Amino acid sequence: MTQHFICIHGHFYQPPRENPWLEEIEIQDSAHPYHDWNARISAECYVRNAAARILDDHECIVRITNNYARMSFNFGPTLLNWMAQHNIAVYTAILEADRSSRERFSGHGSAMAQPYNHMILPLANSADRTTQILWGIRDFRHRFGRAPEGMWLPEAAVDLETLAIMAELGIAFTVLSPHQANRVRPLGVDAWSDVSDGSIDPRRPYRQRLPNDRSMAIFFYDGPISRDVAFNGLLNNGEAFCARLLSAFEDQREDDQLVHIATDGETFGHHHRYGDMALAYVLEKIDSGKSARLTNYGEFLENRPPTWEVEIKENTAWSCVHGVERWKNDCGCHSGRRLEWNQGWREPLRNALDWLRDTLAEAFTENAGGLFADPWQARNDYIEVILARSTVSIDRFLKQHLKDPPDATARIRALKLLEMQRQAMLMYTSCGWFFDELSGLET
Repeated sequence: MTQHFICIHGHFYQPPRENPWLEEIEIQDSAHPYHDWNARISAECYVRNAAARILDDHECIVRITNNYARMSFNFGPTLLNWMAQHNIAVYTAILEADRSSRERFSGHGSAMAQPYNHMILPLANSADRTTQILWGIRDFRHRFGRAPEGMWLPEAAVDLETLAIMAELGIAFTVLSPHQANRVRPLGVDAWSDVSDGSIDPRRPYRQRLPNDRSMAIFFYDGPISRDVAFNGLLNNGEAFCARLLSAFEDQREDDQLVHIATDGETFGHHHRYGDMALAYVLEKIDSGKSARLTNYGEFLENRPPTWEVEIKENTAWSCVHGVERWKNDCGCHSGRRLEWNQGWREPLRNALDWLRDTLAEAFTENAGGLFADPWQARNDYIEVILARSTVSIDRFLKQHLKDPPDATARIRALKLLEMQRQAMLMYTSCGWFFDELSGLET
């Protein structure tokens, strides 16, 4: 008998808002009455999903539940770093949710990793791609105590080189938009079917062959339902939300089906007030019913590996119909700009930062070469210092990577060079290009 499964994925993320000299977020007036936007969104979304209320017909609270434990989710490393310092209760609830989900979903945790600071990886050079993915994996292991099975890509921006690096570093799957698939076919069949119009069947996983003789499993989320959750008010009614998910299964199919959606996690409480409660209601109703079973991507993939193959559209993203042009050109994508305005500033900003990145890379190679046995390996491993900025951690790192025992001058110089590289990657955080105004807070 065919089985029905449901998975709801939330991409929870905030950019690194810290002043680079202070490593603290300064007051952001637009977030009033909160100190900054991290604090405001945390109160409106992250806190609420860690303790979501389920009401009865009389609007009395009958249960308080941790939504993260029954959904699929990823949290950006820069957000978790802030949360560990400023909201330890929610941070702890998120880690506990992953532990709980492992018990619920056959040993598969619901947390997915993410490249470190939300850089658009198809626009990055190979060194930055590798470091971003590696830092994301190591940050995940540090916090969740296990290796990640899946990785959410920033803005779901993808190309084959990025997937190949992920696969080489042990990532088994990712999640993309249905419009990022080009063609599909059953494994072992020669003929391809064109799905470039977004018509891919999202109810099964697919295998993408990669240049390094590896492969990646890809889940393509249900586009219409995800869009209605994010933008068209489906969260206004928990019953309607639940019915919509259950209606997406296809009758008369012999294979097991997965109905899954993906949206910004901030949809559940920040973008849509009480969205956390609608989510809690749906998770509870499905979990206690017989029409479908909750799962996560890792569990589904273990029991139902891909029987179809896909070829993705390279250099595409979930939030730009022009590929990845939103982060380098005035492609027309905007978030509600004035009619007389444009985003002609995007290209020169991208070109300027590319020039700066390449100039700093030359300076890093030249100056770090006399200090480190392998400067770029040292950069990859520098995440261990970022995760624990203690004297012990720094001493251990320098002992491992420096050619000679450092004096005070060499020690400071080595750390300055690595901080220069860290900031050179942080400057590419996607929010810098996403919005309309060059002088806005995000850019």
